[in-house]
Amino acid sequence: MRNIALKLMYVGTAYHGWQVQKTVATVAETLEKALSTVVCHPVKCTGAGRTDAGVHAKTYIANFRTTSAIPCDRIPLAVNTRLPEDIVVVEAVDVPEEFNAIGSCIKKEYTYRIYNSRIRNAFFVDRAWFYPKPLDEAVMQAAASQFVGTHDFAAVQSVGTVVQSTVRTIYYFDISRSGDLITCRVCANGFLYNMVRAMVGTCVYASEGKLAPEDIPRLLEARCRTAAGPTVPPGGLYMTRLWYSEDTLGEVVPQQE
Repeated sequence: MRNIALKLMYVGTAYHGWQVQKTVATVAETLEKALSTVVCHPVKCTGAGRTDAGVHAKTYIANFRTTSAIPCDRIPLAVNTRLPEDIVVVEAVDVPEEFNAIGSCIKKEYTYRIYNSRIRNAFFVDRAWFYPKPLDEAVMQAAASQFVGTHDFAAVQSVGTVVQSTVRTIYYFDISRSGDLITCRVCANGFLYNMVRAMVGTCVYASEGKLAPEDIPRLLEARCRTAAGPTVPPGGLYMTRLWYSEDTLGEVVPQQE
């Protein structure tokens, strides 16, 4: 039995996230159906994370097991002919039996994009959050820096989700502007449900003067979701980097930046 890792990218607008669900289209379900026709048996994929409905991935890792002898270099072309245009398999590699796309992942990077202009841009619909009020990226960066480190992030987790621990480590949270486009890049050893979108919403609140960057440590200590900023829309969020141990995949980055 072979264990094969796939590097893929997808636009998540048409899907209800990665994870297979009973009544709605998801990325995993679509990919599994295509793979099954290539390897001639049912396939179950393990993904690097449960991206939400409408969220995109510039790079993503999934692994599956197969008895097929098809060479890895033929898998992307064979699968892509059976996939819709918004999901693309970029590469396939044989990996050790113990490799698991989510369990073996050391850290992840998400990127959130805000189109900050008085007039919306048609080419950024469902690709960036259109926000017409002026935002100060310097204030947003001051707020973002407060999240860096090891903290309890319950205050920026969607209510109702159950996890063993809400403690995570953020390695960097960088915010930059190029013209009207604000880019927020955050890397951590793991993320809670809607954590990135809530942190970005909190940074926007700071720019609007609804809280001070210095308030964020106390906000995290209070573990109160309503004290933080809103959960921003999913269309601006992308999974952009993944890290694995060097003897498997190493650092996995987008095909194009």
